Amino acid sequence: MRGMTDASVTADNSPPTDPKATPPMSAKEEAVDTVRFLALLAVAVLIFRSFFLSPFNIPSESMQPRLLIGDYLLVNKMAYGYSKYSLPFSVPLIPGHILARMPERGDVVVFKAPPQNKDDWIKRVIGLPGDTIQVRGGIVWINGKPLKREPMADFVIPVTPNMIEAARANNSLPCYEVQFEEIGANGQRQCRYKRFKETMPNGKSYAVLDIVDLPVDNTTPYTVPEGSVFLMGDNRDRSADSRVPMEEGGLGGAVPQKNLVGHALVGMFSTDGSASWINPISWFTAARWDRIGDGF
Repeated sequence: MRGMTDASVTADNSPPTDPKATPPMSAKEEAVDTVRFLALLAVAVLIFRSFFLSPFNIPSESMQPRLLIGDYLLVNKMAYGYSKYSLPFSVPLIPGHILARMPERGDVVVFKAPPQNKDDWIKRVIGLPGDTIQVRGGIVWINGKPLKREPMADFVIPVTPNMIEAARANNSLPCYEVQFEEIGANGQRQCRYKRFKETMPNGKSYAVLDIVDLPVDNTTPYTVPEGSVFLMGDNRDRSADSRVPMEEGGLGGAVPQKNLVGHALVGMFSTDGSASWINPISWFTAARWDRIGDGF
């Protein structure tokens, strides 16, 4: 052993090679592995959004005062069962309506709006199958009895960029009509509306707006068909809902239960529309932090 060099000692004492050791991945294998991971992640997100929770944003004023343009919600997809409308693009993979459950009066629901059954809308459930619904002088009557409606403090909301944009798109004014706009103590434009507390027969209460007289403030009695729900917006003057004929852009009556996508769960974000992509600071100043976390 005296003739053995230092180099040969080092070589003789090196750890044996593990025949089961995984060889390092090539660049191509790493790319394939990354693509596989991203594909599985996309499938997981798709399944989660289709069957559990899904985001929804508010594009109109139809659910004021509870919901404002620029609010982002989480919707519980498990609440009312599943149909093809639960899936992205309404892919017809679910037969009929499985695990179906009828909502309660007063629930705020997201649904596919007839007749196209393509766009997601959000309204409040007013009538259930067999109910007779009528509006008299702005008061909702269910089965021959008026809902209790009590005055509340005025609803005051700043005129925000997303309100102005929505009004421009609808060829209208941000505050519905000129007489409802004023200048606040801070010198900014704001809308002021009469607000009321409406209470359902089951005791559920919520705030509604009813500021002008319109034809939909007086309707004929309507009996909700089996397997359907009668829906209305909380902003009774700016909601194309079950009171409004389809030819006028409304729902034309009750909406089939299978069209329900989910139940509004909680507000997860809200913006006034003033953010600019080139100004990161505006991403924070545009946020309405006090609206985040509001439940239903």
